[in-house]
Amino acid sequence: PVGSEEETAVDIRILSATHKHLHEEVSAGRFRQDLFYRINVIELPVPPLRDRAEDIEELAQHLLKNMAQTADEKTPKISKQALKALLNYDFPGNVRELENILERAYTLCANDLIDVDDLQLGAARSSNLNTLQSLAPAHDIDADSIHNIDEYLAEIEKGIIEKALESTRWNRTAAAEKLGLSFRQMRYKLKKLGLE
Repeated sequence: PVGSEEETAVDIRILSATHKHLHEEVSAGRFRQDLFYRINVIELPVPPLRDRAEDIEELAQHLLKNMAQTADEKTPKISKQALKALLNYDFPGNVRELENILERAYTLCANDLIDVDDLQLGAARSSNLNTLQSLAPAHDIDADSIHNIDEYLAEIEKGIIEKALESTRWNRTAAAEKLGLSFRQMRYKLKKLGLE
């Protein structure tokens, strides 16, 4: 411990993930060689989601179950057509993109059934880029200062919802209406963003 003169034995395992090739990063001097050899005990290459379509249905069910538990609601089902569309999508954003697509579909779906239209796959590919591009001029964003786009966008969304709630004296129904959200969508977002 810091300040102590004695060592304390610990037994830990570190699980880390990266989308970079660390061998190349070490060779190029962008990653410390000593750290690489300390953490690189067992290497498990995980192919991108587009190369393991057989995992999509199980991942989708797991993600939706977690979202429903967070919102304290019933887990929605995915129609056969929606599942087929997910299986045919190439997921450039990998599992995180699947999660974002399902989160949007979950808030938009009716009768606890996610259909193809709820997925909005046509817009999915460009939505994150468009969001950043549309925000950048208005907010003069320094892209180098953003370390996690999801956390950054969550903070923006939280601020917008807080302003809507303040302007309606914390009337959730009125705030949801003002933002073009259903009451269910609003409840889910409040819980997810810790605004309850």
